[in-house]
Amino acid sequence: MDIGIREKSLSVGEAAERVGLTTYTLRWYEQEGLVAPVGRDSAGRRRYTDDDVSWLFLLTRLRRTGMPVRDMRRYAELARQGDRTLGARRALFEAHRARVLARMAELTEDLTVLDHKIDAYRRAEEELG
Repeated sequence: MDIGIREKSLSVGEAAERVGLTTYTLRWYEQEGLVAPVGRDSAGRRRYTDDDVSWLFLLTRLRRTGMPVRDMRRYAELARQGDRTLGARRALFEAHRARVLARMAELTEDLTVLDHKIDAYRRAEEELG
């Protein structure tokens, strides 16, 4: 797909910077099938559209929340198949959401332990000093 001159687009480096990835990681996402083939300019260089960048933002959020790459790949495959996969995509996200909520609960418990230890050390320091 050739990106027209008038359509606003970003280079690999610009797109990577916009979403907080390295160019290496962005290319890896492409190799893994997480990103649909990206348009190219007349010189054959990759050019990322706003839609491409939005997709990359979603992928980075999924990864940041701990979604396994295999699930991200499955999601990308489902999304490319269109509206007939809406239910499967929703189910995938619901399962991931449950894992995120469980992890948040674990982190809340961990934070409580850390706060307790910080308070104990603060009190001990005050007693000494």
